[in-house]
Amino acid sequence: MRPDQYCKNKLKESKTNFALPFIFLNPQKKKALIALYAFCREVDDIADNCIEYEVGLAKLDWWHSEINNLYQDNPQHPVTKALLEPVRKYNLNQNYFIEIIDGMKMDLDFNRYEDFKQLQLYTYRAASVVGILAAHIFGFENKKTLDYAHNLGIALQLTNIIRDVGEDIRRNRIYIPLNDLKQFKIDENDFKGHVDPKKLINLMEYQIKRAKSFYSKAFSLLPKEDKNRQLPGMMMGYIYYDLLLSIEEGNLANILNERTQLTPIRKFYIILKTILKIIT
Repeated sequence: MRPDQYCKNKLKESKTNFALPFIFLNPQKKKALIALYAFCREVDDIADNCIEYEVGLAKLDWWHSEINNLYQDNPQHPVTKALLEPVRKYNLNQNYFIEIIDGMKMDLDFNRYEDFKQLQLYTYRAASVVGILAAHIFGFENKKTLDYAHNLGIALQLTNIIRDVGEDIRRNRIYIPLNDLKQFKIDENDFKGHVDPKKLINLMEYQIKRAKSFYSKAFSLLPKEDKNRQLPGMMMGYIYYDLLLSIEEGNLANILNERTQLTPIRKFYIILKTILKIIT
């Protein structure tokens, strides 16, 4: 199987929102983004699926070595073979790929985060770095675009955390900072039984407010001259922002048992709305 086909299969299997803006990219950039996504999927699956810590760590260490192979023009895996051309063409920094792997190592090391400072490092490695790499592939003139990508990545990851809070708890993972739980007088053991609905609503409203602040910062930082190039990332940003609003408007008292999703029609409406924002 050709490396690019391997990566396409990874994208197809995931059924992710990540694929939606690809239709607006030229073939070279599309291939580069699919290869980047496939890499993220490979290492993320290790963090999600490895039950034994040592096995997961060994697999991530292998990927660390494989990234070194990639930057020595000797990739062995289909994904790194697919990344070889984009790395050269878009000048993608090796350290960003290592940061992503380190983020997945954090998932092996921690299933709780003491405070937002610790969580923010995780969100940077797991999402902001991906956004920065994507911004390089899309292209930019103004370096402030990288600050936009950094903050948007945090916003997207926080939205995922809010949406998946119940699912994560059932997997014995709590990404909401423990000092936030303490602030709203919720013990993590409450999640195993009954959580006071009012306390839960207040906690989730606080998380939503924090995520909104990162969306606001991200969109304010994107320079006008780079908006056309960064359109695919903006589409993703507005889709996830709409998802966040849908969560906020839903039943937050039952968020542990519900997973908010947007319909395909809604997503395409947001994409069209984003295009209109750029051209008008």
